[in-house]
Amino acid sequence: MQSLTYLTLDKDVRQVRQSDVDTFSAQISGGVLDATDDAYNEARKVWNATVDRRPALIARCLNDSDVQSAVRFAAAHQMLVSVRGGGHHIAGNAVAEGGLMIDLSGMRAISVDAAKRTARVDPGALLADFDREAQAHGLATPLGINSTTGVAGLTLGGGFGWLTRRYGMTIDNLLGATIVTADGVVRKVSADSEPDLFWALRGGGGNFGVVTAFEFRLHPVGPEVYSGLVVYPFAQARQVLRAWRDFNASAPDELSVWAVLRKAPPLPFLPESVHGTEVVVLPLVYCGDVETGRRVVAPVLQFVDPIASALGPNPYAGFQQAFDPLLTPGGRNYWKSNNFNALSDAALDLVIDAAAHLPGPECEIFLAQLGGAMARVHPTATAFVGRDAHYIMNVHGRWSDARDDERVRTWARQVFESAAPYATGSGYVNFLTEDEAERVTASYGANYARLQAVKLRYDPSNLFRMNLNIEPAAKPYARSS
Repeated sequence: MQSLTYLTLDKDVRQVRQSDVDTFSAQISGGVLDATDDAYNEARKVWNATVDRRPALIARCLNDSDVQSAVRFAAAHQMLVSVRGGGHHIAGNAVAEGGLMIDLSGMRAISVDAAKRTARVDPGALLADFDREAQAHGLATPLGINSTTGVAGLTLGGGFGWLTRRYGMTIDNLLGATIVTADGVVRKVSADSEPDLFWALRGGGGNFGVVTAFEFRLHPVGPEVYSGLVVYPFAQARQVLRAWRDFNASAPDELSVWAVLRKAPPLPFLPESVHGTEVVVLPLVYCGDVETGRRVVAPVLQFVDPIASALGPNPYAGFQQAFDPLLTPGGRNYWKSNNFNALSDAALDLVIDAAAHLPGPECEIFLAQLGGAMARVHPTATAFVGRDAHYIMNVHGRWSDARDDERVRTWARQVFESAAPYATGSGYVNFLTEDEAERVTASYGANYARLQAVKLRYDPSNLFRMNLNIEPAAKPYARSS
């Protein structure tokens, strides 16, 4: 009798009868792929090309019932299982080597209720999908900065972007969710329905089940926002970054100004002589009145003499895609990130020195300005705990040749380690790589024990472990009074 070899949750090798696989496949609307199918290799690809894993099966789910069948099949066979939404996470946890990939990429429907200012979003939707539908009504919610990112993974890990200082994190705008838990049950969760699970979903990653729908609060945004780039010479990076930091200290919540240190891409507004040389780029968005934004942003052009700038009213959805050309699928990527309460002169000097030794033309270091509405949420109100991070630094190694893997990774690790004395010690789970499991506990801080208790209740066997994993508690959690 034919059978299929797979890996269990404990990475043991087992076999399942082909007849059982066929029965399972008939339950999945989009079908089930294995390595013999023509569509298999494309379906297993994710954004980060360093991830090259081969699932035993890929279940292409199109509805809640499909997901229930997939979860039950995996649980029955103790099969290693992963969940793919947008497939954009740096660690590549969307793909389970030798296991079952639950592929949600075909579930991309979005429904906007403009009167209620809410949106229902499927788990395979990308940021571009969400922005397009919401902006048709002049609405938006805080998301990331790369339009090919999946809404599901971004949300479950916290989510921040250009609107975060004004309207909070993505999770702060999550009103409810539909989730299939490890027992195969579909649950509707919100602040009023299974509130502990809803609390855990807001920052706890994919540890608690497969979310099949999200409901978000929307806000009036745009459709045009005052936004763009200011590019400064790297030779004056110290003066620019200190002025930028000091300016940000009193900036209104409507304004976000980030800093990116990298080699200049061939942008049309930059002189050709600058292309390929180190620069300091200050991307910014003012999510309020355009003319007010013009006045508020004016000092950013005066830190020193800029090389060039491109500022003005731009479609919000368009600016959300501005960095897509630098983050296309198929590149090799490795990240290391630190959270900072504040950026000292010494920390900025360290970043500048690291950027002077970039290991490749696609590598960069960015400093994301946070605070504002995000910081005014109590750290125990959601699973996400890093509310005190006024800046997040991401050391982004990106390259194309596998022979450069170790060289670029070593650079990123060295920058991270050098910055650690100035950082909070916690991390943003959406930026953690596959070799940073030891940072998970610190990244959840005082919320970790409660997360373990929720895990024990909803996933006691740790079926959902292909993530930045939170292991179930050894015993029920006793909440302090």
